[in-house]
Amino acid sequence: MNIYEQLTTIVRENPSHLAYIFDDQVTTYEQFLREVNDLASGLTALGYKKGDHLALISWNSPYFLVTMYAALKIGAVLIPINPMYTPNEMKYILKNGDVKAIIALDVILKDLDAISHELSFIKHIISCPTSCNIAHNIYSFTSEVYSFVEVVRRSNGNMESIHIEEDDPAIILYTSGTTGHPKGTILSQRSVYYGAKSFAEHFCVTNKDRMITALPMFHVFSLTVAVNGPLIHGATLLLMEKFSPNEVFRLAKTYEATLFAGVPTMYSYLLQNETDHQTKRNSFQTIRYCASGGAPFPVKLIEEFEKTFQVPVIEGYGLTEAAPVSFNPLTGPRKYGSIGVTVPYMDAIVVDEYSRPLEHGKEGELIIRGKAMMTAYYNEPEETVMAMKDGWFYTGDMAVQDEDGYFYIKDRKKDVIIVNGYNVYPREVEEVLYRHPNVLEVAIIGGPHPDSGEEVIACVVVNDRAVTESILSQYCKRYLTEYKVPNRFIFMDELPRNTTGKMLKSVLKDYVESVNEK
Repeated sequence: MNIYEQLTTIVRENPSHLAYIFDDQVTTYEQFLREVNDLASGLTALGYKKGDHLALISWNSPYFLVTMYAALKIGAVLIPINPMYTPNEMKYILKNGDVKAIIALDVILKDLDAISHELSFIKHIISCPTSCNIAHNIYSFTSEVYSFVEVVRRSNGNMESIHIEEDDPAIILYTSGTTGHPKGTILSQRSVYYGAKSFAEHFCVTNKDRMITALPMFHVFSLTVAVNGPLIHGATLLLMEKFSPNEVFRLAKTYEATLFAGVPTMYSYLLQNETDHQTKRNSFQTIRYCASGGAPFPVKLIEEFEKTFQVPVIEGYGLTEAAPVSFNPLTGPRKYGSIGVTVPYMDAIVVDEYSRPLEHGKEGELIIRGKAMMTAYYNEPEETVMAMKDGWFYTGDMAVQDEDGYFYIKDRKKDVIIVNGYNVYPREVEEVLYRHPNVLEVAIIGGPHPDSGEEVIACVVVNDRAVTESILSQYCKRYLTEYKVPNRFIFMDELPRNTTGKMLKSVLKDYVESVNEK
């Protein structure tokens, strides 16, 4: 079984049930499947086949849903790309991912045009019209360009069935790597299916549920929990192009939503919104559960949210390489500060530095395995071998498991900063800043932030005192998406190192904390 086959099963059983609502326009499962099949046929008519890599650059929209399921049907490998990425970041993924075609919103074409001279390997660009209605013929692409509608019109209504194996690659999600470049995480047809199935089973999803899909769909948390998880059981998605607290309240009340998923920052914004408490509570009165992940959830924030909205928040854990891994149970104790217990089809243990399982209460590295796990990093055999051993994936997160089987993340072994649920790897930001002619040394560290969870802080040594925080910030924005750009720049005469020359980031963090206290 795979995700596309499950969609056809749902259509046979309940064709008139609503698959999604977007901009207050409803689409049934039967209509959704027809749209998927038409695009799949159109892509096949353009020459795309099983194994071809297709990039998708879109905010949350029906285009995203239809394209993803069409790619899954023909066995193509979908590579979703964050629309917030700079042209430079997009270019790396397009090249590294061996992409043959790009499906993108028309508002993204400007970014692609900026790098079009380096995209000769792209055969087709498929433009998805938005309210901006930007004509694609104003750009100078060397690739053939079609509108989404033109590709759909190429459908002949008939397609030969394509044999899809469980181990066939389905989606490649790029996650920032410790080497400074993003790594492509290969999710097989099996891992996509069981990631969705594990969430649906853990949260007891039925076709009566309505999920507010506010998380960005190019992110694994959204794909698994807010998109495929509900769809696999015939539920309805309430699609939001981008997160907005007021729109969340409107959708929840208008369509009697039953599920919501978000990162802690979203919950903070919902809580802090100027809407009065009673209205907030009334809008969420049909919500059964809220799912949280992507970053640690402060206990005080959970308590305040649950008190205001009268809805339980189920905290969990996952990675691009495997999602979800764990959630607090729906029945039984929900332990604040814990990422809960493993979901169906996933296992996890805490091990010492020699990969030996540790007793309850002992801190070690969290390692995981299961049907929802990635198969490898794309074209990164060494990185794959380092991360996966004997079927277990080494998360790099330091954890403790209590006597009841609940896991607690204590620290991160990997040098990663989490901003609004997005991973920021210091090496990537450092390499950008090192390219600036006036930067002699730089070290990127993370620090706590009341809204985003953590912030990116750059400690820099420059050769010109005229260089300002604004200058360096603007430089970073040319090469990095917004959440990776340092929120603060601290100028220093030199960076602390030990006798062997290794950067002492712990000393830097202590220094920054002392500066904050002054």
